[in-house]
Amino acid sequence: MAASWSASASNHGAAVPRAGTSVDALTRFGLIAAVAVLFSVSGGMLWLVGYNYDGLFGNPATKIHPSTYLIVLLLAWRSCTFGNPVGYLVHVADRRPASALMAAISIVLLFVVIVRQRPGMAGMIDTFVVSALLVLMLSEEDERTFAGLQTVVHVVMTANALLALFEFATKTLIFPYRLDGVAFTTDLRSSALQGHPLANAMVTAIYALALLSGARSLSTPVRIGLIGLQCAALVAFGGRTAMVTTVVLGGCYLLFQGITKLRQGRVNLLGAALGFMLAALLPVVIVVAAYYGFFDALLERFVSDSGSANARVEMFELFKYLEWRDLIVGPDVDLIDSLRRINGLEQGIENPIIRTIVYQGAFFTLMLTFGFVLFLFEVARRCHAGIWLPMLAWIILINTSESVASKTTLLTKFVVLALVLYRPAFRPVSPPAWSGQALR
Repeated sequence: MAASWSASASNHGAAVPRAGTSVDALTRFGLIAAVAVLFSVSGGMLWLVGYNYDGLFGNPATKIHPSTYLIVLLLAWRSCTFGNPVGYLVHVADRRPASALMAAISIVLLFVVIVRQRPGMAGMIDTFVVSALLVLMLSEEDERTFAGLQTVVHVVMTANALLALFEFATKTLIFPYRLDGVAFTTDLRSSALQGHPLANAMVTAIYALALLSGARSLSTPVRIGLIGLQCAALVAFGGRTAMVTTVVLGGCYLLFQGITKLRQGRVNLLGAALGFMLAALLPVVIVVAAYYGFFDALLERFVSDSGSANARVEMFELFKYLEWRDLIVGPDVDLIDSLRRINGLEQGIENPIIRTIVYQGAFFTLMLTFGFVLFLFEVARRCHAGIWLPMLAWIILINTSESVASKTTLLTKFVVLALVLYRPAFRPVSPPAWSGQALR
């Protein structure tokens, strides 16, 4: 399997022999710690220590996630240990030009937001700036760093799923999602380690699909077990779109892979037997789980979506009240807030492009989208061919909520999952053969 994966990776545009750079121990440990904090510390957890991350009020410094501060500090440290801070930035920008462009565009737009006194300053930093900076730092391709990151991702995501199932079974939220300290007591969807249930569902769906077509360092039985655990956690999080996307894309991927294997005549008998056994047991497991009410909460979400589907229609009504100038440069914020209340959109504008246009303007949105698309394309090029599966799921899921148009760490989590779990197989570069005669 490893040999075939390595061969397929070598045919992919990104999977070229890597010239890795060994980083210092502090940078390596710091990156691993930053990713651990990113995936395991939610706003609800931060509130317990007096850090109002998810709220609208309080110290502005608390509106930035702690992992963002760690990554910025690590970038400063690494640029100093490199010997030439400017030289280091040029070095990593040369390795990842689209990420450097994304960082530059985000920083420029951040200043635009500040000057125009628009909402979203913390969102620009936590959503876009830090994700680009992290990709720049990971461009040094340190093998030991990636090995540590892979362990952290698997451990934290497993713990997150187990905690979600515990919360689901006991109806007790350990770290509930809070807004300015107020927990939503009527929403009993699991919050686990990553806060908001829908953010949890999105990350879990991406991770489950990554286990399906990536994560080649894990054995097949372990991957199957983790996929089952993550799918069970999806039910606890109540993410309808995430669940449907995972089932549809995952099912299509398995069907395509099965047909390909049959055509090539390369069928693993043990794997086939295990697959048939699981297929036979799956209906029994689903029936038993349904009998004990495991799917009741999820089915209720499909029946009553609290106006979510209607909000996706009503958000287009906002454009009727805006002039062309407002659409290009962004209308008055108070006007948009009033229109949202009138049209029943208090909970949010459930599409990132629409939300960015109505708050920041079409020109701002175009610039940000341009950098965002190039950034994702560059990340995909650094992964092996299976990345298309979670990438497609990511594009679908981010367009069903405000997602990257508001303050979120989802983009940074996605690029970590992509770069760590779809890392091409390492092949040392052999020195070129010397064709001339040896010197005597």
